Amino acid sequence: MENNLWNYIQSVKKQSPLVHNITNFVVMNNTANALLAVGASPIMAHAKSEIKDMVAISGATVINIGTLDEYWSEAMLMAAEEAHRSGKTWVLDPVGAGATAFRDEISAKLLAFKPTIVRGNASEIIALAKANKTTTKGVDSTAESNEAIDAAKYLVEHYHSTVCISGATDLIIDEKTTYFVKNGHPLMTKVTGLGCSASAIVGAFASISENRTEATAAAMSLLGIAGELAEKISTGPGSLQLNILDKLHNISEQEFFENVKVSKNE
Repeated sequence: MENNLWNYIQSVKKQSPLVHNITNFVVMNNTANALLAVGASPIMAHAKSEIKDMVAISGATVINIGTLDEYWSEAMLMAAEEAHRSGKTWVLDPVGAGATAFRDEISAKLLAFKPTIVRGNASEIIALAKANKTTTKGVDSTAESNEAIDAAKYLVEHYHSTVCISGATDLIIDEKTTYFVKNGHPLMTKVTGLGCSASAIVGAFASISENRTEATAAAMSLLGIAGELAEKISTGPGSLQLNILDKLHNISEQEFFENVKVSKNE
């Protein structure tokens, strides 16, 4: 399995897929740089006049509701509808789902277009599925990843999406398989937008493969390992952010195989 995951990393570098992002103001620069570091080509575009064209030319569209507003929500819905209609890969990152009625309304409308992949923290996944009541503290999770398994299974069953629950252990779930990714470092939670970068990288990886669940596992393991290796040479979250970008770019095959901690149940 580790060989398959490494092949995704190499394939993204070779194919340089175009990833269309409708993401939040806080993370645009970080997300674009993370995509470039793994070898993908980012584009940030939310103008309604060009949304359909952007979806058409991109390998994947990533929709992140972090800094949601009325205009952007319309652009997001247009993009999701077009991706669904044309069979294009699209990723939903439901940042802050459950925090406000507006976010819940837009999230529900986006879900109707059956995202290829949903990636969020446990609180967001639970809120998205409305499986049970929890408190969403902004973009920080107040639940552990394993607490959202039932909610994730609900999303898989009703929307046929692959669901990635981020946490100390990332869980990636589809109709048949669950991947467990145990890579990463606690300091990564002190860097804003790494989850958003994860969603974008997931989009890049999924755009080059029909096995979206394995592609998601490859993307999450890469970012987690990059975080682990970067932490060893960082003095705090500022340098960690820079060192993660460098490691996403220059990670070696040996570093990957020595550190990858991924397993799966079928």
